[in-house]
Amino acid sequence: MAHQHIAFIGAGNMASAIFGGLIDGGFPADHIIAACPDADLLDAVAKRYGVKTTIDNAEAIRQADVVVLAVKPQIMKSVCEPLKSQLKDGPLFISVAAGLKVDTLDHWLGGGQSIIRCMPNTPSLVGAGASGLYGNARVTDTHRTTATELMQAVGIVEWVEEESLLDAVTAVSGSGPAYFFLMIEALEEAGVNRGLPLETARRLAIQTAYGASKMASQSEQDPAQLKRNVMSPKGTTEQAIFSFENAGIKAIFDDATRACSDRASEMSDEFGKI
Repeated sequence: MAHQHIAFIGAGNMASAIFGGLIDGGFPADHIIAACPDADLLDAVAKRYGVKTTIDNAEAIRQADVVVLAVKPQIMKSVCEPLKSQLKDGPLFISVAAGLKVDTLDHWLGGGQSIIRCMPNTPSLVGAGASGLYGNARVTDTHRTTATELMQAVGIVEWVEEESLLDAVTAVSGSGPAYFFLMIEALEEAGVNRGLPLETARRLAIQTAYGASKMASQSEQDPAQLKRNVMSPKGTTEQAIFSFENAGIKAIFDDATRACSDRASEMSDEFGKI
């Protein structure tokens, strides 16, 4: 991947997180070009990361081996369709736009393109992301390796073999950070209700969430066992877990992720009208 040229159509937070992660990992900044209509944003990006910039999407993709489509779904069609005449050598396209299916993107790009759809999440902005990827039939093993290395610059990567499963990825990891922010918020408020100062409760809640996640990521034991390890018989944690279970917490999460997944599917139909 080190010798490839990457064009980013869009230079917002997700795009800059990805090429910033690549550069931090040793990828040459002069092999990256970012395109968007906001000259001030491009100037800031160029100064911070040292990448090439342009307001012309066609210019950005002219020499690109990989094109990362990082614009809002609502404007993707207007971005893709003018690029049709510029596609000579068939770059790999990677879309990080939510809700747009690969067949829709392929149609807008003139057909016959190698396209990978990626569902990242916001912790990618701090290098701790989780991305689900799916590629169409034209995507090769080399393309998959390239996309994996690209998205590993901002976190972990998981591939799915059916595009519909990206809706489940959205429900688990794409929207998942908000679920954990909600839990931190709830734990913080509970701490205040038990008498802790707000800032103390907040720091304890955030660090506890971080520590539990780090333990889970480094342990060979599954989360259920890690939970049991904290639950002494007739102890304090056991009482708290029983309370959560009696309230139906797993059913709550199942209902929430189903609602999220269903909405992701609806968005594909809304944004992807050909």
